Amino acid sequence: MTVDTSLEAQPEQSRQSSLSTAAARNLATTTKSAPQMQEITSRWLLRMLPWVETAGGAYRVNRRLTYTVGDGVIEFVQDGGNVRVIPRELGELGLLRGFEDDEVLTALAGRCVQREFRAGEVLTERGAPAEQIHLLAHGRISQTSVGKYGDEVSVAVLGDGDRFGEEALLDSEARWEHTATAETPGTLLTLSRADFHAVLASAPSLQSHIEQFRSLPQQRQNKHGEAEIALSAGHVGEAALPGAFVDYELKPREYELSIAQTVLRVHTRVADLYNGPMNQTEEQLRLTIEALRERQEYELINNREFGLLHNADFKQRIQTHSGPPTPDDLDELLCRRRGSKFFLAHPKTIAAIGREFNARGLYPDHVDVGGQQVPAWRGVPILPCSKIPISKEMTSSILVMRTGEKSQGVIGLHQTGLPEEYEPGLSVRFMGIDEQAIMSYLVTTYYSAAILVPDALGVLENVQIGRRA
Repeated sequence: MTVDTSLEAQPEQSRQSSLSTAAARNLATTTKSAPQMQEITSRWLLRMLPWVETAGGAYRVNRRLTYTVGDGVIEFVQDGGNVRVIPRELGELGLLRGFEDDEVLTALAGRCVQREFRAGEVLTERGAPAEQIHLLAHGRISQTSVGKYGDEVSVAVLGDGDRFGEEALLDSEARWEHTATAETPGTLLTLSRADFHAVLASAPSLQSHIEQFRSLPQQRQNKHGEAEIALSAGHVGEAALPGAFVDYELKPREYELSIAQTVLRVHTRVADLYNGPMNQTEEQLRLTIEALRERQEYELINNREFGLLHNADFKQRIQTHSGPPTPDDLDELLCRRRGSKFFLAHPKTIAAIGREFNARGLYPDHVDVGGQQVPAWRGVPILPCSKIPISKEMTSSILVMRTGEKSQGVIGLHQTGLPEEYEPGLSVRFMGIDEQAIMSYLVTTYYSAAILVPDALGVLENVQIGRRA
């Protein structure tokens, strides 16, 4: 007879003498976290914008009358190696602003000659006769002049869509005011004065438009293009005082509230049986609202109708002087507006700012914003926003803005007091239970943003954020 002595042979220390933790967990209460979500960001833009109540779903921005003379960016189309200007885009030129004869614009676009340039090439010399307009399709061009003390000074840096030499089309004695040097290889289109006048001679509609354009300088306006208010100062005695009134734009811009919506679905069985210790419906709703708020901030930055990147005035868009974001570039942004409230940049851009500061032995100050220490330049906080896009070439943009209605700045728009409002400007409406026992909730938020005057928002474009090799 064989006896199994394997159990008796086991060492005393290997035998289980108490209940295992794996088995004990079956009877234990588990401590749980609330559902976590990686998409949540700091959403500084939503926190920093002053939100204005928008009754009726629209906000009208009334301004003084401005004589717009064409200051937009020109767009091009590319067909392989060939680049053409879109005829309608020529209306961004001052002398063609408001001109809508497509046939004539097409004829002018057809006479634009493509030219490739290389880095370091001098495109125009200061003081030389100007006989054509240059339309920059791609690349960077720096404009320099001679300062008061004979040294070379930088005037501007031009990027895609810019142009120079517009006055040469009508003035036969025009001369280049600046020396233009290519910083990168690129492409531009040129329209000569001779070609422009050839089209002008055969187009009565263009002739009439140019005559109206020549009369524009007779309209009194300030440096911002606004209709001037007649004033008198420094006079003595009983001088005749000028009469004045403030003229307004006849067609002010209106911002309509945009919308973000979704339908949240929760099964009644889940809501009934699995609501402890956390309310399933509340947690589902919390995460859904977080996603809506993230989308709201994205739209405030990138929406083509009201987003800040697309609605910044073209005169308030500047190019970096050397590519990376330097202290000089940030100063250039600040000096173009009063009362700047904060910078807004992608976190990778903020890292690039730090590298440039460190390379110069500079260390940004830190300021308190809502109880949190954030980096600042000239006392203006630099806040992160991951919604600002980064291009394939590792370039991005930096925004700076003044905020508030009293300061004529950037404001957020929303409407409160909505039916079944859950948060200010956000409603959660019960839609019922369907035949599959699924409850539905309509989650809606309304929002927009308005730039009250053009200099309230500035953008530093084409900021190089990649590390140098």
